[in-house]
Amino acid sequence: MFTPTANPPSRFEEMHVEYDEEAPPARLRVYDDDSKSLLSENDSPDLPFRWSINPYRGCSHGCTYCYARPSHEYLGWGAGTDFDTRILVKRNAPALLKAAFDAPSWAGERILFSGNTDCYQPLEVRLGLTRALLEVCLRYQNPVALITKSNLIERDVALLADLHRVATARVTFSIPFHDAALGRAIEPGAPTPSRRYRALRTLAAAGIPVGVNIGPVIPGLNDRDIPAILKAAKEAGARWASLLLVRLPGPVAPYFEARLREALPLRADGVLARIRRARGGKLHDGRFGHRFRGEGEEWEATRALFHVWRDKLGYGDGYGETPPAPSAFRRPGEGRQMGLF
Repeated sequence: MFTPTANPPSRFEEMHVEYDEEAPPARLRVYDDDSKSLLSENDSPDLPFRWSINPYRGCSHGCTYCYARPSHEYLGWGAGTDFDTRILVKRNAPALLKAAFDAPSWAGERILFSGNTDCYQPLEVRLGLTRALLEVCLRYQNPVALITKSNLIERDVALLADLHRVATARVTFSIPFHDAALGRAIEPGAPTPSRRYRALRTLAAAGIPVGVNIGPVIPGLNDRDIPAILKAAKEAGARWASLLLVRLPGPVAPYFEARLREALPLRADGVLARIRRARGGKLHDGRFGHRFRGEGEEWEATRALFHVWRDKLGYGDGYGETPPAPSAFRRPGEGRQMGLF
């Protein structure tokens, strides 16, 4: 069943479409992204990585809180259902990554898949861009980290195991909800929590280091799920755990609020009030160093709950170990005796 088209007003557009009658359905549309480069460099203190890859722009998981939604406004589209259904794909991504690895300046640093939208969203089944990129990383022995909400990653378990053996590959599963019905209301297109736990178990059994990120925590909505998520993920083989406070930048706030009121009308006011208390009276704090952090007694109680259960269950901290230095990266044929025959 298609979702009616709904987008908050764009800060870049003077006109905004309002429908007198029912809005038309938002159907999936796929576009080619002709970007000439692939690696994105990050300098934010809020994020634990420098380089990331996003083979897709937009995401059909449809998570209502997704902080990447405003990026669609730069394309002349909306941050609401346009973000969920107008997906750009970088078909030349493997060639771009190979070119980046062949550049003399590349030193083999760890790359995160994906810092913006899920690299294992449903289109990956047909297009296989993430798998092709991982094959390039394996060929060059470049370390990777992945974060996903999708059980589709099970398809690549053998590839990831091979990559981990030669260069390290680490996977973090984003599991903000343990309650499947509540998760479906807020993450309508994402796999259920049980399918994510199963995928986590599959990767752990293959020797791939895995962890869990309770991201985002939405105060008054899923904070009560923290102990259950940590226990289930640990039983499945997770080694590390982290949590992040929900971010609602720009048009994400009104879109999130509208969907929250539609799906959970009796809880909406309380949830929004608690988010504001954790954000100094606002729904978002965009300052570097503060974007994923909260304040106030309620948020400190949530963090304490997380840390008590994390320590009780024997988790490590953060997103896993740092890659070995020096990096295992090497260009194919590099360092081998090259004859003239």
